[in-house]
Amino acid sequence: MRFLIVRTDIRTAAETEITAALAEGRRLRDETTRPEARRQVVRAEDRDAALLLARAIATVGAVRSGKQRVKVLPLNGPWHHQARPSGPGT
Repeated sequence: MRFLIVRTDIRTAAETEITAALAEGRRLRDETTRPEARRQVVRAEDRDAALLLARAIATVGAVRSGKQRVKVLPLNGPWHHQARPSGPGT
């Protein structure tokens, strides 16, 4: 299984955004509608390599200080979305 290792900026949230998200019962950060800015993207061919690369990227000062984060995303498997067929009756 292949993986992407992504280093992103953490988007800060204003107090009003936090309050509104809690009141409405929604997520504060929704990556599907407003993704965080990517700073670095690396591909790995297996899980062990992905975790090793993620640990190495996590040593960057901005990650250690909490301004950026590292995400390990599987590219195929149960979490990968497949395109839905389109056409009559679908």
